[in-house]
Amino acid sequence: MTARRQFSLFDKLITNADQALRTLVPGAATAERASPAQSREYSELSEQERQHAAGLMRINHTGEVCAQALYQGQALTAKLPEVREAMEEAAEEEIDHLVWCEERIKDLGSHTSRLNPAFYALSFGIGAIAGKISDKVSLGFVAATEEQVCSHLSKHMTSLPTQDEKSKAVLLQMLEDEAKHATTAIEAGGKRFPLPVKMGMTALSKVMTKATYRI
Repeated sequence: MTARRQFSLFDKLITNADQALRTLVPGAATAERASPAQSREYSELSEQERQHAAGLMRINHTGEVCAQALYQGQALTAKLPEVREAMEEAAEEEIDHLVWCEERIKDLGSHTSRLNPAFYALSFGIGAIAGKISDKVSLGFVAATEEQVCSHLSKHMTSLPTQDEKSKAVLLQMLEDEAKHATTAIEAGGKRFPLPVKMGMTALSKVMTKATYRI
């Protein structure tokens, strides 16, 4: 039986620094799956529609930046090895979403949010604190966060220009994946957060969406 390798705190910090760079530097991350947008035909958008679609996809991209940071922070402080591995695996799966959103934003002639480094740092800290408290809280935070993401994705699906099938295809696959992550986190023992906590998370997410729509 192969012994599980034990990583020092320094090793973990180096790994997290590498992940942060891959998340924040445009074009640094690589998706395992092809973007769903590739299977949809190009549709002409007006300048106003293009800017609106880009703004929504920028919000979703920043959401994925936050997800990466959250998972990495949780993995750093998770107590059980299986929970740590689950966090790291979820972060890898979320990279696809990160890359898809970035590609779509580029196709729309726009840019990712300049506020991403700040949101990454904030989310990493929240994830590390949640993991430090307990694995149940950490997993519960994943579930609650994914529920918030699913809510945003559903709203954006209806807000996108009708003919923007490429962006919709990306969001549809993301919605399916995020819902699965939320369910998996609860089934793994995650604590269901009370309504006041979820309301606080919703208020924080509104700050993020308003700030990143244009910046």
